[in-house]
Amino acid sequence: MRWNICIVGAGKIGQMIATLLKMSPNYQVTLADHDLAALGAVSDLGVPTRQIDAKDPDDLARGLAGFDAVISAAPYFLTPAIATAAKSARAHYFDLTEDVAATDAVRALAQGSATVFMPQCGLAPGFVGIAGAALAAEFDTLDSLHMRVGALPKFPTNALKYNLTWSTDGLINEYCNPCDAIVAGERTKTAPLEDYERLGLDGVEYECFNTSGGLGTLPETLEGKARAVSYRSIRYPGHCDILKLLLHDLGLERRRDLLKEIFETALPRTDQDVVLVYCTARGQINGALREKSLINKSFSRQIGDQTWSAIQVTTAAGVLGVVDLVRRGRLPQQGFLRQEQVALNAFLETEFGQLYRAGDLDHMTMAAE
Repeated sequence: MRWNICIVGAGKIGQMIATLLKMSPNYQVTLADHDLAALGAVSDLGVPTRQIDAKDPDDLARGLAGFDAVISAAPYFLTPAIATAAKSARAHYFDLTEDVAATDAVRALAQGSATVFMPQCGLAPGFVGIAGAALAAEFDTLDSLHMRVGALPKFPTNALKYNLTWSTDGLINEYCNPCDAIVAGERTKTAPLEDYERLGLDGVEYECFNTSGGLGTLPETLEGKARAVSYRSIRYPGHCDILKLLLHDLGLERRRDLLKEIFETALPRTDQDVVLVYCTARGQINGALREKSLINKSFSRQIGDQTWSAIQVTTAAGVLGVVDLVRRGRLPQQGFLRQEQVALNAFLETEFGQLYRAGDLDHMTMAAE
């Protein structure tokens, strides 16, 4: 069955999603935004566009009518309005949000819905939840699951060793909002920028620390089944100390508007990036204490006649892999869906999930120790 999909949000991720759907014989795609200049800038993608004001409920409801599915690639604060309009249009709904309150609003809309409502479908939350759940399922008894994700410049130059690769609002939310976790067997909130650790891969050293939103619904699913579950962002060493200076010592955690202006003024964007997923689980298998890791490293690449960043590719592949499974009837067809309901192998076999293991451009490994 060929699906007709509307993407709300013509930014970098929305453009990548539209490009991948346009290349597939299984989809027809329209890219929507309120900004005519943004829609004009994507004319070279060769996909139909539509002006829709996501802040106008009536315009939004009219604009989404007739689509099989809606993907929100808009800012997190527009999530409830877009999801409400999708429900009115009787369309399946997917988004990329890492915001907990927005996800709660989507979950409420899913009650009694005749269609699927699946938020948090990008990279983290999103793919990392699918990978983490698959890793946890390898154990007879799970002790701990630690998931770490970084979207990093390949060639860091500034003191933060960081470039903007995705939503600045989402980035600031990660650094400032409380973090879901399981600690000592209990679901709880932890502080961002804490639980600092170092790790190495392929001769490169990284640092990790708590950030918000990346776990999605996994703490609910694993409560009572694991002693410890956490999500941490991966950065190059030194990043966390500077963040603590900006957020705590200078008080910018109370001035997110100013922090956003500073980041967008001082930090350049780059398409020369790398996305690292590093999940580790520990527990009992056949009576023995075992540890397993799942590692995925993705780089920017050329798709069609354009070079796309690693964060664009992995985020778009994250949402489209689950969209494809719903379209094919491989997932439930109504109600609220969690990432951990998705089988990793089924996801990787989709035409979009394959982008996570695209030959020499990235690698997927599962290592046991």
